[in-house]
Amino acid sequence: MAHYKAEQDDWLIVYLKYLLFVFNFFFWVGGAAVMAVGVWTLVEKSGYLSVLASSTFAVSAYILIFAGALVMVTGFLGFGAVIREDRSCLSTYFCLLLVIFLVELVAGVLAHLYYQRLSDELKQHLARTLAENYRQPGAADITTSVDRLQQDFKCCGSNSSADWQHSAYILSREAEGRQVPDSCCKTVVTRCGQRAHPSNIYKVEGGCITKLEQFLADHLLLMGAVGIGVACLQV
Repeated sequence: MAHYKAEQDDWLIVYLKYLLFVFNFFFWVGGAAVMAVGVWTLVEKSGYLSVLASSTFAVSAYILIFAGALVMVTGFLGFGAVIREDRSCLSTYFCLLLVIFLVELVAGVLAHLYYQRLSDELKQHLARTLAENYRQPGAADITTSVDRLQQDFKCCGSNSSADWQHSAYILSREAEGRQVPDSCCKTVVTRCGQRAHPSNIYKVEGGCITKLEQFLADHLLLMGAVGIGVACLQV
């Protein structure tokens, strides 16, 4: 009877060992996904960050990258703990799981909360950024962001191309008679912004604020969903 019970206990330990191994694998894959979303945000979408008033969007991405990297390192620790059946290593592993859960939850909630503030921030700051900072000394990042924004989203100005009439750049000699920046043009060539006709610039397509707002809202919801979703799976 005692021998049978010992065999049962051994079978249960093996079962739990493999169950933990499978859980750890999916946990590691989830960490890789979280890290990938954060890196993608910074590498592919960072061109728009300079036109935002706050750094919360970028901070959310950095937190996801940190959490994802921590998950992957912890995953390797978990694999080692399962294979070696090291209790102290397993204790450290579960403590790190708790820390990661909290970090990912914060990143997800932060992204969701920032989504609520996104529309007001864009309306207050984008038009002013275009008027006061574009092509001004020390604002090279903003200039690059605005040019990329207008070309990527096929738009011109904040609400419309008319917003550029109030721009310090367009009113200066440096503009050389341009009515809008060259990045408003459908085909960008030097001084193409001198002719503000719908056949030449993105005039009827409208301003960038609505398109940027929708883009960032969708992306923040993705970051929030990934962060909160993976955190909940870990529970």
